[in-house]
Amino acid sequence: MAVSTAQRPTANARVLILTFLTAVIFNRGVADVSPGASTSEELPHRRFEYKYSFKGPHLSQPDGGIPFWIHSGNAIPSADQVRITPSLRSQKGSVWTKNKVTFDNWEAEVTFRVSGRGRMGADGLAVWFTSDQGLDGPVYGAADMWNGVGIFFDSFDNDGKKNNPAIVVVGNNGKLVYDHQNDGTTQALGTCLRDFRNKPYPIRSKITYYKKTLTVMINNGFTPDRDDYEFCTKVDNMVLPSQGFFGISAATGGLADDHDVLSFLLFGLSEPGQQPPPPDSEIPKEEKDKYQEEFQNFQQELDKKKEEFQKEHPDVQGEPLEDLYESVSDREIRQVFEGQNRIHLEIKQLHRQLAMILDEQRRYVSVLSAEVLKKGTNAESGQLDTAGQQQLGSVIITQQAVLKNLDELRTSFHESLKQISSSQHQGNAGGIGTYETIQHFNDIKEHLHTVKRDVDQLIQRNPQNPAEKMVKCPEAPPMPACLSTFHFVIFIVAQSVLFFCYIMYKSQQEAAAKKFF
Repeated sequence: MAVSTAQRPTANARVLILTFLTAVIFNRGVADVSPGASTSEELPHRRFEYKYSFKGPHLSQPDGGIPFWIHSGNAIPSADQVRITPSLRSQKGSVWTKNKVTFDNWEAEVTFRVSGRGRMGADGLAVWFTSDQGLDGPVYGAADMWNGVGIFFDSFDNDGKKNNPAIVVVGNNGKLVYDHQNDGTTQALGTCLRDFRNKPYPIRSKITYYKKTLTVMINNGFTPDRDDYEFCTKVDNMVLPSQGFFGISAATGGLADDHDVLSFLLFGLSEPGQQPPPPDSEIPKEEKDKYQEEFQNFQQELDKKKEEFQKEHPDVQGEPLEDLYESVSDREIRQVFEGQNRIHLEIKQLHRQLAMILDEQRRYVSVLSAEVLKKGTNAESGQLDTAGQQQLGSVIITQQAVLKNLDELRTSFHESLKQISSSQHQGNAGGIGTYETIQHFNDIKEHLHTVKRDVDQLIQRNPQNPAEKMVKCPEAPPMPACLSTFHFVIFIVAQSVLFFCYIMYKSQQEAAAKKFF
């Protein structure tokens, strides 16, 4: 035992030394390989292709079309998006580029939103690159047996395997029929499970075809970060047509979702060693001359309008351009004055209503005073008791208190109006002082709180009608019933006879009607 315990430390030390040397050699090998890998995998050059893209705002033209794109089916272009299909059953729609893509490598960024009321949706949305435009068909609203590739955002589970929503990449050489029953899984070149329905932010997908490799990246829709992409799938050695059309289509079935495309941005990719072609080389000379002529006509028309405006407004010619626009401080001052003006109008309206209430209360006091004088003359002759006289006296005291409170409220309103007017005059004279303005607003707020509290007290103390507190006459006894027992029996018998006669007449009519059948 002593010998074995003595040999254990040396064995452990040898294992630790071998492990350390292996780690050092591995790290040096990785360090030698990583620089070469980074230099060999340089990112390609990207160039935005506006003729194959669309994005809001002002996405659609006045005639309802999309520049450089065509739409078909139930697609609805608007200012900020294209609704491929609305949330109705059995709808189809698509948008396609008018011109063919002539470059070999490309990258497409698609921003879309799929939303619906139910827990499940249908059918889905597809992004296409095909040799021909598939304007209408059974595959997500586009034609079947296409030549190219389709990236399907499938939201309905046709095969019942609970593997939807999913993103499926399906290639076709123009001879295959899409497998609807199995959601295209038997023909899929790549797939990933991602839920893209009813997300707080739009879904973003980046589809890259570079050096015969198709890569699909997806944003989960939980963040507005545009660069937050997750890897979905990758297809190597994929051969696509050298020229083709881009398209987006969607379809609904028994279930329905809104399929909205917010933007489609296409970028042409070129290898780092190659020089990208200049933009002018792809534009024909005739088209370039046409655009140049349109620009010159527009420039001439703009100069004419400027001259007409200067003739009509000679006083504006010498003013600098900055004076025509409102600064941030001017906007804040204007908003403060607009708020003060609204408060001023509200207080004026309350002041008018308070004056009306005051006049009405004075009329009540005058009526009660006349009543007291009348009762006083009767009291001299001994016709009024002491309780009635005390009740009338309390009513008069209450009305006088109401008048006093109303006068105080009217005075408070008048002071508030004066303070608002003074603050507005000070602001117009030389700007608004910060401390004085805040102090004016605090005073107005205190006066408004005081008015509200006094009005609530008046509502609680003031009776709705002063006549309710006056002595009322006794109510008259109820009138006896005018219907006797004999008349009631005769009415019941007559009603029964009429009812039986109606039943017999109805049965005769039904029997006569059956003879015709």
